[in-house]
Amino acid sequence: MKNTIKSLFLLGSVVAFMVTTMSMTQKPGEPWNIPAKYKTMKSTVKAGDASINAEGKELYNKHCKSCHGAKGLGDGPKAASMKTSTGDFSSKGFQAQTDGEIYYQSFIGRGEMPNFEKKITDENDRWAVVGYIRTMKK
Repeated sequence: MKNTIKSLFLLGSVVAFMVTTMSMTQKPGEPWNIPAKYKTMKSTVKAGDASINAEGKELYNKHCKSCHGAKGLGDGPKAASMKTSTGDFSSKGFQAQTDGEIYYQSFIGRGEMPNFEKKITDENDRWAVVGYIRTMKK
């Protein structure tokens, strides 16, 4: 009887662990549907400007780092609780996107990616964040 109870408890624990682990696995998000006007947008700030990069880094650390991680690898402390992957900004696929595509994803958002238009209201600040994200290459 004791062995049966132990076996049932062990089996129940294994099943509970597997269900929890499987439900925590992040899925890739659906492809972004980015309007044409964003795809062709160009940055309004000069790439490589030290003060712009510093501002972009500061804003990124304040608003983005908790999910996307310090290096944009999608490994921030909140990333594990997300249903979908937070992506890897250093990947060739991500970096191949236009500035406008990155802008749209970063500030318009969708699903678990919130809209940041009211949190980062200055257009140059937004482009500074996009510029900083551009520095996260492998």
